[in-house]
Amino acid sequence: MLARLRCFLLFQAWLVWQGGFFFYAAVVVPTGTDVLGSAIAQGFVTREVTGWMNLIGVGFHLLLAWTLIAERGTARWKLRVGLSGASAILLIALFALHPVLDSFLDPVEQTVDRPKEFYRWHAVYMWVAAVQWALGLANAWLLLGVWKDSDTVTRVSPSSS
Repeated sequence: MLARLRCFLLFQAWLVWQGGFFFYAAVVVPTGTDVLGSAIAQGFVTREVTGWMNLIGVGFHLLLAWTLIAERGTARWKLRVGLSGASAILLIALFALHPVLDSFLDPVEQTVDRPKEFYRWHAVYMWVAAVQWALGLANAWLLLGVWKDSDTVTRVSPSSS
């Protein structure tokens, strides 16, 4: 029962984190830009939202670590640990980059100081987030395979009859 709860919580956390990231990037940012009238205005919304997305990422990574500990020795475990570790490092990088980006923003005037420099750092942030998202997809693919294999073994095991 605990294993099923762990898997359920991890899956839900992955949906919220990765799905939220995708939905925000694909739908909210363009819609917000249209409604607010500028990418800069939308950027000040994103400034607040990304902090929450990164905190959700921390919760996901904690559940992922619990899963990896519980599933030691399963198929492609070392690869999953490597992907998870890389993703966690990228999450730390996002936390570190956030104040760098904030340093270019004037929230009162809603302006960007030194736009060229800001957009270079913003591109770094976006690439880190995109690579992290791709690692999350790869890890989910591997994880679903492990769970499928585990479920198959459990169903055909003589002890489960």
